[in-house]
Amino acid sequence: MTPRPDPLTVDVVDLIGTVVVRFHEEYEHAAAEHSLTGAQARLLSLLAAEPLPMRRLAQRLKCEPSNVTGIVDRLESRGLVERRPDPADRRVKLAAPTAEGTRTAERLRASLDFAREPLGQLTVAERTLLKQLLQRMLGIDPEPSQKTGETEKAEKAEKAEKGEKAEKGEKGEKAR
Repeated sequence: MTPRPDPLTVDVVDLIGTVVVRFHEEYEHAAAEHSLTGAQARLLSLLAAEPLPMRRLAQRLKCEPSNVTGIVDRLESRGLVERRPDPADRRVKLAAPTAEGTRTAERLRASLDFAREPLGQLTVAERTLLKQLLQRMLGIDPEPSQKTGETEKAEKAEKAEKGEKAEKGEKGEKAR
């Protein structure tokens, strides 16, 4: 018989599930506002970071390469994506965003309020810790410079944030 997970683990899993569902709904809504399907928006967002071969896109999107071909075809017909030869291997085609595709991906990312608002309620140190914990859960090893550099930056930013809040509080007290 499998041991039951502890209640804390169950709570964390439920909360992660809720976040995923809410993020997915928000993402689909934002995509629709840009006349994109969720899959098209995800592909465009991936390409905004770097041009990728079709096979790698399929791996990242966890779908069949033929599905990626259809998605790229539709985005290409709208002038958001183009195919170009890979400079390292001319037999391989890279999908890359056009200038309009890059602008659309940026507008899409800017319209994702769900993720920004709750994260904005966390301190920089809390967001940094959350990022590190998620990376650890996913088996992503942060770069060595990230391990100390991000934590130090987070602590400095948090001190500055606290200083600004204290300063605003003092000004508010003086005004009374």
